[in-house]
Amino acid sequence: MRKHAFPPADLTTGVEALRANRTVSAAMSSMRRTARASSAQERGSDQDRKSVVRLKQTSLPAGAHSSKPQAWQSKGSVEDMDPSHTSDPALTFTGKCRLRCLYGAVRLLGFAVASHHPGLPVFSPATHCALSLEALPGARPPAAALRQLRAAARAAMRSHRVRRPARVKVMARFSPDCAVVLLEHLDTPVTRFLLSHPPLSRFFEPQKKEESNFTPEHAVLASVGIVKCSPDCGLQVSESMCLALEELIQACCEEDEGVPVVLVCGPKNTGKSTFNRYLINLLLNRLPVVEYMECDIGQTEFTPPGCVSLSSVTEPVLGPPFTHQQMPSKMVYYGQTSCEQDTERYLDVVKYVFSYYKKEVPLIINTMGWVKGEGLLLLIDLIRLLSPSHIVQMDMCDWKVMPPLTSEHIHFSPGLHTKGKQQSKCKQLGVGSMESWRCPEGEDVSAPQHKLLYVHPEFPRAGVAGEVRVHSSILRDMSILGYLGHLQSPDIGAVLPLHSLVPYQVPFNAVALRVIHTDVAPSNIMYAVNASWVGLCCIPEEIRCQSEGPVLLTQTPICDCLGFGIVRGVDMEKKLYHILTPVPPVNLRLVNCLLLGNIAIPNCVLVGQQGIEGEIPYVTSDYNYSIMGSGKLRKKKQHLKRRFECDYP
Repeated sequence: MRKHAFPPADLTTGVEALRANRTVSAAMSSMRRTARASSAQERGSDQDRKSVVRLKQTSLPAGAHSSKPQAWQSKGSVEDMDPSHTSDPALTFTGKCRLRCLYGAVRLLGFAVASHHPGLPVFSPATHCALSLEALPGARPPAAALRQLRAAARAAMRSHRVRRPARVKVMARFSPDCAVVLLEHLDTPVTRFLLSHPPLSRFFEPQKKEESNFTPEHAVLASVGIVKCSPDCGLQVSESMCLALEELIQACCEEDEGVPVVLVCGPKNTGKSTFNRYLINLLLNRLPVVEYMECDIGQTEFTPPGCVSLSSVTEPVLGPPFTHQQMPSKMVYYGQTSCEQDTERYLDVVKYVFSYYKKEVPLIINTMGWVKGEGLLLLIDLIRLLSPSHIVQMDMCDWKVMPPLTSEHIHFSPGLHTKGKQQSKCKQLGVGSMESWRCPEGEDVSAPQHKLLYVHPEFPRAGVAGEVRVHSSILRDMSILGYLGHLQSPDIGAVLPLHSLVPYQVPFNAVALRVIHTDVAPSNIMYAVNASWVGLCCIPEEIRCQSEGPVLLTQTPICDCLGFGIVRGVDMEKKLYHILTPVPPVNLRLVNCLLLGNIAIPNCVLVGQQGIEGEIPYVTSDYNYSIMGSGKLRKKKQHLKRRFECDYP
């Protein structure tokens, strides 16, 4: 019988732990009462946090059809509840809000929002490309139906408690081909937790104030939580991107040559993540679900960093990764943000995750921006392993970074661990885990046939890795904070600091332990584990330990990861780990392995601990820089100082 790592839900903590946290529980109850009172106040002020926007759609260009992805090329004008007219083609904004379409249909990052959709959370922080909202074309109704359409639009606004003055202004400019949307103030546990850290408190505000007159329109939008910005700040869709999306949508919907597997590759800062979100949203207009495989362990989309995962996406992706952290259908914790030191294990992990793809719905595969030198060779290995039907290569027009990855190039070029067609067989590795994915004798896996689609990004600073909006390490921290935000109560109220939450108690002998990225002496293993970010994993072997000491693995297993947690303390006397995690108890019962990688807890979590008097736990500045190797610490410390003093002005 397998020993469960975590106790059942009704036995979360021992008697002593409950006694020790009685004060915390009382404080939490008080906060919940405050939250309920705040919720009543929020409901009372909802009318002050709503904005009705009318978007007018002009005729489509010749040859365009509303059912095809070229719809984003249509032009229109935007009007809001203010009588003044604006000629902007779309509402481009930063901030966050909840979007409801009351009449007609609108498009946001490729997803078509109609009146039958529920309210959708929308996140447009200044760290990413601003989102744009524009009306979609519809069939022009007969003149006799105009009265019914006006009545339907008016009834929709009444059902959502839109005030009469706003209804009158919208209906005064109503036309059958317009769209009416309701923008509401949005507050989620994730954003509350994120904004509670001072360095990130202005995360959703524009980085630069635009020089424009503050109109009533801006005041209304600001009350909701968004700031209107120039259309130039929105997504720049190039012609090559339009053509690639059109072909991919057609291939995924028709499936004439089987279910498409789309691999997106290219250098850093070429828009791979934005392209993937746009493609996912376009597909969700036609399909109920899209599979997404994450192979970029440094910039993950649906999980914290350091993971290779396979996710089933059923909802539109309307924000950066930290806003939609979710549990994938299959996930392996690689434990590092770069695979350069162990490419063999990386390919093993990719093969393990890919084996769970059922080939029933289209699959989008994201890859790393490491495409130089051995990174390009590893990408060739990855293409041979996954055999995509379509490759979207994002690069500048001069092709200086990487050559066109045609079928012929993949067919004849050597990879990092495989050989091309001109060479006799796959590279013999002799020993190691690569034997599990190496091609069988006599099988030709070096000749994949795929359709290559070129996408040349045209946004400012495209392809310049050093000119990104925000450093990649900050984006990784944001994903971790977004994941930890699920520990917060859904009630509106004060943010609970992590050290005030009750952790799970895990016996040493109930879980195996492994440090992935380096060798640690057994006598120092607990120093490494304490105050660390760990993967909560499940290995098929039963954990057997005769003593009460920790169970240490000698090799890193390739196993399912069920979530993540923080080891907030180690009780050496009682032989217990204290772990804080948002993973539900039903999944925690399967956890029997803790994997410690090279992914660190964001510094703002440790530095910004509230209510701590004196020295902050786990934080010190007492470094001896004369010790060999401390130069890297000095550099990292200075970098962190700059990073967390930055307030995103």
